[in-house]
Amino acid sequence: MANNKEFEDIAIVLKPSNYEDLSNTITNLVRWLKRRNKTIIFLEKEMDRLEKSLPLSIFKQVLFKNEKDVFKKSHLIISLGGDGTLLGVCRKVDPNIPVFGVNLGRLGFITEFSKADFYEKLNVVFSGKFTIRKQQLFKVSIFKKDKEIAKKHFLNDIVFNKKAIARMLTISVSSDSEHIYNLSGDGLIISSTVGSTAYSLAAGGAIVHPSVNAILLTPICPHSLTHRPLVVSDQSKLTVQLVDNDRDAVITVDGQIVLEFDKGHEVKVEKDIRKKISLIVNDERSFFHTLKEKFVHGKSER
Repeated sequence: MANNKEFEDIAIVLKPSNYEDLSNTITNLVRWLKRRNKTIIFLEKEMDRLEKSLPLSIFKQVLFKNEKDVFKKSHLIISLGGDGTLLGVCRKVDPNIPVFGVNLGRLGFITEFSKADFYEKLNVVFSGKFTIRKQQLFKVSIFKKDKEIAKKHFLNDIVFNKKAIARMLTISVSSDSEHIYNLSGDGLIISSTVGSTAYSLAAGGAIVHPSVNAILLTPICPHSLTHRPLVVSDQSKLTVQLVDNDRDAVITVDGQIVLEFDKGHEVKVEKDIRKKISLIVNDERSFFHTLKEKFVHGKSER
């Protein structure tokens, strides 16, 4: 439980695409924050969109800053959109800046607060009574001839697949230098337990409580019936390589970043002990309550 922290500089990060109630949502939030003497900051790239969307009197009350200032110097970040918006924030934000995730859409699993209740919850946060969950991120690193050529972090998952639709690829997967299998199929999802309710679940993977220290390997339409979803320790260091000389393979990071994946690449996946995020949690929301609310998991039909 954190307390007695002053949040003066509040950064609001918006979902990239426009949504129907953008103007009203931002206008009301800016007015509400200004009444509490907060400095309100948006990313510079939002300037044109907000200038067209907001009343001039509201637009003049906010500041615009570059990504470094927003994600390294803000006192609090409000992620306003959905799970995708929050995933983008998580890869960039300083580990000591609390993130308040608001879901404006329908599903939203990792965003803790809804459009209906987030003002009330923000008031509680500003009073200093809130809980932070330190969530560790994973990293995917691509090596070519022992030289690291790319590195990205992810909260939910990474996916190995083909650019072309309905094309099979074959990859070799190892854990801590021990070979697990050669997998042929549409691809492979490597997921954190936080991401177990995302693409991995849709592909037949298990639902895993986020407090479990594990990594999920979920094949996508495997060619062999023996290749089933697999759960390993999150201390494992996974290695993935292409078996065939296929230049049409890619790695998708949290559904938002695409990396090229060639046969000459060695891909390492592991938890990054130095990279964490601080998520403000909703004390009235539990994992199993969310399952029932979002997925009708075990919910009575009566």
